[in-house]
Amino acid sequence: MGRNPSLSVVIVAFNSHEALSRTLPALVAQLNDGDELIVVDNASSDDSAATARALAPRCRVLAQSSNLGFAAGANAGAAAAEGELLLFLNPDAMPLAGFCDAIRLPWRDDRGWDAWMGLVTQADGSRINTAGNPVHFTGLVWAGRIGEPAAAPIEAQEVPVASGACLAVRREAWLDQGGFPEQFFLYHEDADLSMRLHLQGRRVGLEPSARVDHDYDFGRSARKMLWLERNRFALVARTYPAPLLLLLAPALLATELAMLPIAVASGWGGQKLRAWLEGLRWLPRLLRERRQVQRRRTVSAAEFATWLTPELDSPYFGRVGRWRPLRWALRAYWRAVTVLLGRR
Repeated sequence: MGRNPSLSVVIVAFNSHEALSRTLPALVAQLNDGDELIVVDNASSDDSAATARALAPRCRVLAQSSNLGFAAGANAGAAAAEGELLLFLNPDAMPLAGFCDAIRLPWRDDRGWDAWMGLVTQADGSRINTAGNPVHFTGLVWAGRIGEPAAAPIEAQEVPVASGACLAVRREAWLDQGGFPEQFFLYHEDADLSMRLHLQGRRVGLEPSARVDHDYDFGRSARKMLWLERNRFALVARTYPAPLLLLLAPALLATELAMLPIAVASGWGGQKLRAWLEGLRWLPRLLRERRQVQRRRTVSAAEFATWLTPELDSPYFGRVGRWRPLRWALRAYWRAVTVLLGRR
């Protein structure tokens, strides 16, 4: 057993008074003397900043003049942090008993992980919210094992994506990666960071004994779907190696054509079109960023592809994800891609 690292907890708040009222007392009670808490207040119109100061007198509140979004807010908090281990925690992700000790276990055990997450639960800790987020080869990302009983045995393991709801990152790894992509604003910034780490053969894990209870509601607002779709495009463009991207091009195009009528029928067709337009407007910058990201790749496209899946096993995909002909087609396509990449 190694020593405990100093912990810097970064919470990005936006009109989060109620969530902070639940989360901060549970968190503050578990912090060690050498730990620190930083609350980044993204110009909240409620009492978020005052709530943080009242419930955590030792915390630093970084008041922003506008809503920076999660990615930029997290980067601002990390830039002010001094701990060896950065912990990004959603304001509505309340630590359960023993969390702060358990989240340091991968460091103390010297597992070689650069980033990891705690088990995120919901429904007062009875159900899993996410135990690591899968990434479909089309760039779709979802909460893994959502809705399953949290009491079921779960082992510490490596995962494709460590959820930003409860994300621990070694400080040196965070600085090396340059933090989250701020242009994402919200959603998929955790997937982008995790996949960049995988590109370099670095390890991303899940520590199931470190648990937080997330006040989670998926929702499908138009703005959320815009961010999800736009950032999915950016995630694929930035992180997928060229051989993989070339082989997936037909599937990626087919996915976009298939999703448009689904978006229209679901009431967010306009946001889907906006996501395309914003993605095209971002393209010159994304290509520059892609070159920087891919220059640092140390693993083969086949090795990177091991973190992707052909399955659509989230309940949020509904009948589409369960449709057998589609499942067989996706598996066959992915099998052909991996064979062509040289992966056994």
